[in-house]
Amino acid sequence: MPSAPKTLYDPLRRKEVAATPEERVRQWFIAVLEQSFRVPRHQMMSEVQMHFGSKPWRADILVYDRRQEPLVIVECKREEVEIDAAVLEQALRYHAVLHAPYLFLTNGRSTCLYRRRGDAVTPLDHIPSYEEMVASAAANA
Repeated sequence: MPSAPKTLYDPLRRKEVAATPEERVRQWFIAVLEQSFRVPRHQMMSEVQMHFGSKPWRADILVYDRRQEPLVIVECKREEVEIDAAVLEQALRYHAVLHAPYLFLTNGRSTCLYRRRGDAVTPLDHIPSYEEMVASAAANA
């Protein structure tokens, strides 16, 4: 059986990166966003650094709207990590800095989707297309 590759190409960072279990999930979800939900590649970034208080954090994937405002925060976990309240709390910390209206959490096996309006976090039953997210965010701005 051939060994798994040690690196993966990240099209958003435009470089080879270590093929960790979390990175495999991140690259899979970048492809899902681009191919299935028509998110333009140039409207996504991976490993986006920010500060929450004095602590540095990194959002796994950030999707921007056409005004280059944050639209979606994606938190990726390796497959064996359950998507639970702690993962949602992590994404909400990023939201406190970035104010993106959508939060997506995935481990490659399970994906949880949320819409944030004010203090309310509402689960979604599907990933809206990029156009639907842009239109909804603009209507609620």
